[in-house]
Amino acid sequence: MNLDRLDARLIAEVQRNNKTPSEALGEAVGLSPTAVQRRLKRLRAEGIIEGDVSIVNPKAIGQNVAMVVLVSLERERPDIVDRFKKAIRAEPQVMAGYYVTGDADFVLIVTMEDMERYESFTQNFFMGNPDIKWFKTMVVIDRVKTSFALPIDVERFK
Repeated sequence: MNLDRLDARLIAEVQRNNKTPSEALGEAVGLSPTAVQRRLKRLRAEGIIEGDVSIVNPKAIGQNVAMVVLVSLERERPDIVDRFKKAIRAEPQVMAGYYVTGDADFVLIVTMEDMERYESFTQNFFMGNPDIKWFKTMVVIDRVKTSFALPIDVERFK
């Protein structure tokens, strides 16, 4: 993956708003609209830009509660870790999952309609899984910042 300064500037712009027209992107980064389209196509094909998503307000669709959940596995064997990763990927209520170092093995971001549904989820997803030693839930009081945009230091690219 060879990125130049124009690629970095283009990625930074697209992260802010992926619906910005090619003409406006070209003006912002110093390229023609056609060159912008070619670069975006290449960046997507190479997996540098992984998709175009819309950020949805969770409360607008009834997802009123978010939790940060720490999970510790019974043993950190590759088959157990892989099985839990697969379970995380298959569960739509798990918005993000991270395999981490420290006291816990995983950190999950989970969303639910209400605490009653979360209790049911914990019974099935955590307590029903013999590979899980313990889990700890922290309920989110306020979403202070939600972003998928990565900081890009354009100057480090040639």
